[in-house]
Amino acid sequence: MRKLTLAAAATVLLAGCGGPTADDGGGEGKEDIVIGVIADLTGATADVGKPYNEGMLAYVDNLNAKGGVDGHKIKALSEDYQYKVPTAEEKYKKFVAEGAVAIQGWGTGDSEALRSKVKDDELPFMSASYAEVLTDPKQSPYNFVVAPTYSDQLRVAIDYIAAQDPAAQLAVLHHDSPFGTAPLADAEKWIKDKGYRLGFKAYPMKAGATDHVGILQQANSQGAKYVVIQNVSSPAAVVAKDIAAQKLDMKIVCLNWCADELFIKVAGPAAEGHLMIQPFAPPGIAKPGHQAVRDYCQGKGIDLDAKGLHFVQGWYTMHAMVKGIEKTLADGKELTGPNIRAGLETMPAVDTGGVLAPIKFSADSHRGATASSIYRVSGGTFTEVTAAVAPKA
Repeated sequence: MRKLTLAAAATVLLAGCGGPTADDGGGEGKEDIVIGVIADLTGATADVGKPYNEGMLAYVDNLNAKGGVDGHKIKALSEDYQYKVPTAEEKYKKFVAEGAVAIQGWGTGDSEALRSKVKDDELPFMSASYAEVLTDPKQSPYNFVVAPTYSDQLRVAIDYIAAQDPAAQLAVLHHDSPFGTAPLADAEKWIKDKGYRLGFKAYPMKAGATDHVGILQQANSQGAKYVVIQNVSSPAAVVAKDIAAQKLDMKIVCLNWCADELFIKVAGPAAEGHLMIQPFAPPGIAKPGHQAVRDYCQGKGIDLDAKGLHFVQGWYTMHAMVKGIEKTLADGKELTGPNIRAGLETMPAVDTGGVLAPIKFSADSHRGATASSIYRVSGGTFTEVTAAVAPKA
């Protein structure tokens, strides 16, 4: 049992030693709601992991300053796992021991590695991984995915490319990990099922490589006109520079983890004209849902535009989890894992004010939003090509 104040302990004992309920007393006696946060702050994906984590913790800080959830403060236990699966498993065990009622994770490898533990412990788990397997309650009953899956993002990219050039060759450059390979089989099946005449070949990207000229030469031999990248920002920017330096006639299509401001900043002029599949609207594409984030940042002296879209992404991922907790308490239920799972499955669609398409879970599907926007880099910034497009039916 979590450490409680005397008043909160008495309340919980009367409730049968469960978690907080909607009937807990008011004021200082209400116990904290513990959420574990597994973060990559110094590992291979830290360039995007750090602002994502900061956005998540900013949301918690903002919420607690306004009284928390029904008077309960959120206690976020955030620790760096350095993008190492064994370390993620250690952090997870630690958070469970400290009374976490839900977990916010990070990568695909660790999210998939923890699936069975999450199931056994009955702990709702969200992460920054949008692997499709995590959306199926039959396989992953306690995992919830707020944004379009990597597979859905790649389907959107394929639909767009097929409309522009029906016989195009696609080279898919990907992180050499479960994160990188997650959408590949689904993408090949999509091309076949839709009857597209597109060519498709995948190329793993070596971690820490200073250039990707060798891969691009292979892609050029393939006749690739489109280079889809399933990786984070920094290596994707290297690819853009290599394309420019080699004067290759190739268009990059970044999926969400390289479709960001950092890619544009690092690639510089080489980013111009490339495309981005991004479910989360960047702060520079103003949506009503950005205002709450911007207000918080202004109050704290934070430059939201410098933090970028991944800060907003973390903010609204935590928001979705909290909405499930709010629903559980509103239903008068204890904050147990099964009850929070039911709260997430039955809560109304979460409106993010246009930052992300509405998030709606059900008992049959833990796939939240399904639509991504398509952006083009123009003049060193995002320009919206198509807003909120889902894979073709």
